[in-house]
Amino acid sequence: MRPPGRADRRRWAAVAAAALLCGGAGWSYARAAGDGTRAYAETRDTALAAGREHLARLSSYDGRRAEEDLRAWLEASAGELHEELERTEPPAEVSARATVTDAALTALDDRAGTARLIATVRVETSAAGGTAGPPATDRTRLEADLVRTGDGWKVTALTALPATGT
Repeated sequence: MRPPGRADRRRWAAVAAAALLCGGAGWSYARAAGDGTRAYAETRDTALAAGREHLARLSSYDGRRAEEDLRAWLEASAGELHEELERTEPPAEVSARATVTDAALTALDDRAGTARLIATVRVETSAAGGTAGPPATDRTRLEADLVRTGDGWKVTALTALPATGT
């Protein structure tokens, strides 16, 4: 056998470096898996996704499907907002389709199960059935309070924020 050459030493050094990197990554992952920061981030992401979905749902309405849309509003809400929506009779002659264009949580209390979200929403409004011409488009900023329930995150309060000049 020949003595180990320069190429063999480099190969072993590369294998040793790769093993150290893999070990370090595994240790870091194991630490993060038990870290409260990861659980908090998952809660934040879940609340944000639910908030975005619920804001789009609560800002949309089709006069031709009034009962269906009202049920969707009730499923997306809780607390006082839910009670208020139960008493609502939406107009049948209007339709609105909303898209949340941007959103962020401004507060999250994981222990209490509450969060606050701000969002920018684009709403296209038209007469039901689209007979009155092209829809009007409006952009609005909303703030929503969320609560974690047995069925996931729900909106408990919804407020339109004033537009600021740029």
